Amino acid sequence: MKLLIFVGLNVGGYIGWELGEPHGIMAAFLVSSLGSAIGVIAGWKLARHYLE
Repeated sequence: MKLLIFVGLNVGGYIGWELGEPHGIMAAFLVSSLGSAIGVIAGWKLARHYLE
């Protein structure tokens, strides 16, 4: 379960960074944070669905 959450955190953060980076470093940081949060939730739900 923790592995899927960790992967979701990293993938979401990376995607968010890539989407926000053209608009500046602060936008990249904020969008990356949002992407990380979404990735954690997605990884958690995926783990609950397939591992329980």
